[in-house]
Amino acid sequence: MKIEAMSCQENIKSKIEWGRLIITFFIFLFAITMVIPFLWMLSASMKRGIDVIKLPIKWIPDYFYPDNYLQVWNIGGIARQDYHFDLAYFNSLKIAFINLTGSVITSSAAGYAFAKIKFRGRNVIFFLYLSTMMIPSQITLIPKFSIFSQLGLVGTHWPLILPGLITITGTFLMRQYFTQIPDELRESAYIDGANEFIIWLRIMIPVAKPAMASLAIIVFLWNWNNYLDALVFLANWRLYTIPVALNNFIDEATTAYNLIMAASASALIPVFIVFLAGQKFFVKGLVAGAVKG
Repeated sequence: MKIEAMSCQENIKSKIEWGRLIITFFIFLFAITMVIPFLWMLSASMKRGIDVIKLPIKWIPDYFYPDNYLQVWNIGGIARQDYHFDLAYFNSLKIAFINLTGSVITSSAAGYAFAKIKFRGRNVIFFLYLSTMMIPSQITLIPKFSIFSQLGLVGTHWPLILPGLITITGTFLMRQYFTQIPDELRESAYIDGANEFIIWLRIMIPVAKPAMASLAIIVFLWNWNNYLDALVFLANWRLYTIPVALNNFIDEATTAYNLIMAASASALIPVFIVFLAGQKFFVKGLVAGAVKG
């Protein structure tokens, strides 16, 4: 009987291992499909325009054509025209980091208030606040344009900055994180004479660094990839961000796919830097914010 039981356990373990192997294989295939467009972008960024559209695709070109990057950045005087990509790069960095800083501050403050400060109607206000997440951003585009037009801010970066300083998702994430922090920590600070602002700044903020890092990465990606708002509110090429500036590589006759791919590859550099800087906090912050409601 013992031998049969041991044999049965071994069969179960073997089936579990084979099941894990099969699941891992399919996850690997799925990951490859996600990476293929990125690899094609890198490959196309090092080719001449005429070779980008050739079939079958040659993933590793016979030559490398770095002049695409020189033309995009207007280095060395080889570009046929100035695409002003460096200016768009600066504009995107400026908007992304301003919104990143502002949204992390406002979301952490609001999340702390909803999680720890007891006031009348707190849950109702938080529910109404979250209900706005069900409204697509495209619906609010016309009202926003009307408001900013009356304020005389259309044609500036303010329509992209001001709404991004407050994020509903960020407030929800921070509130969920703060609910897991023991109330005794806040109460002990009260006994020592600290007020709510000091408790939030000197006690809660250091504890909530994982959630804040996760939020910072998410907000940066939102603003870095924001195309629709930039397309609607920015008419002057001097104010363009990268998603809109990519249209500069398209004219009536041709589309410079090699230059678009070189510009897109260049645009990934800040994304990798921000993610690598906060990756150790990213998963920890997201998981912690989703445990307790």
